[in-house]
Amino acid sequence: MRILYAGSPGIAVPALQTLADPALARMGLELAGILTNPDSPRGRRGETEPTEVGKAALALFPALTRLGDVEPEAGPGVPPLLFKPEKLDAPLREQIARLQPDLLIAFAYGRIFGPRFLALFPLGGINIHPSLLPKYRGAAPIPQVILNRERETGITIQKLAAEMDAGDILVQEAFPLTGRETTGELSEFAGVKGAAMLRSLLSGLAPGLPAGKPQNHGEATYCGLIKKEDGRIDWTLSAPVIDARIRAYAPWPLSQTRHGDRELYILRGRPYAGPCREPAPPPGTVLGIDKQAGILIQTGDGLFAAEALQYAAKKALDWRTFINGARDFIGSQLT
Repeated sequence: MRILYAGSPGIAVPALQTLADPALARMGLELAGILTNPDSPRGRRGETEPTEVGKAALALFPALTRLGDVEPEAGPGVPPLLFKPEKLDAPLREQIARLQPDLLIAFAYGRIFGPRFLALFPLGGINIHPSLLPKYRGAAPIPQVILNRERETGITIQKLAAEMDAGDILVQEAFPLTGRETTGELSEFAGVKGAAMLRSLLSGLAPGLPAGKPQNHGEATYCGLIKKEDGRIDWTLSAPVIDARIRAYAPWPLSQTRHGDRELYILRGRPYAGPCREPAPPPGTVLGIDKQAGILIQTGDGLFAAEALQYAAKKALDWRTFINGARDFIGSQLT
């Protein structure tokens, strides 16, 4: 069975590593190609870099070649071909068809597969999605789970369908949340968990995919893309809501506020369990410190204890180091 794998961010790397395992090849599962988004500017310098899946592919397969460097080949022992297309257009489909793929496996690729693309795969396609479908269909299920302060989430492997994240469920596993996870931490866990579930599914795969269990579309919920402006902290919200947003927006876009004319990121913290000042000062007021909890900031309901902070273009600091270098911080008004 020849497989085309589609993925882009770090969460999709463990599944790629699973598909590159020689043990799967000995079972007749061959990674024929890897599809990822084009290289893009990253970092402060804006230098063009590959996606995390693109980097991992090059590390796993030193002999791997890109589309356009060679003509696609099919057959045992041929290294997978790396595709970084701007569009899933006819020329790309022609190149992929020459690989004679049987199955498409996707994890956070970032684009919708149309019917002409899916028609290239006799066995169809499967998708790894980091939520308990039909809940949280869409582009950002992990931040949304944290924003909604869910007590559990999970991983679903589903068949690819015409409607986004609406395919029949092949396997699904739930796991509890502590309420302290960040998007980065939960994504790392979900990537490893999803790869293990994929290995188990492929190990028992018959010549065709199993039927799967239809989703209850009436229970579907949706989440959209996270935008940079979503990270702006609204101090009039309650401390638990602000805490959830800070965790949901780490590592991107990070939660931002302003201290005077300086952009400030609140990287980590938690709602403060100690006493509040009465009457409450305006939201965003930096009240002082608690030697155990951190820097205390008034919210619309309760106090938030900031534990790690970072001025734009400066280093991230723990709260003690930060406050030693920001003598005017206590008593200031964050906006």
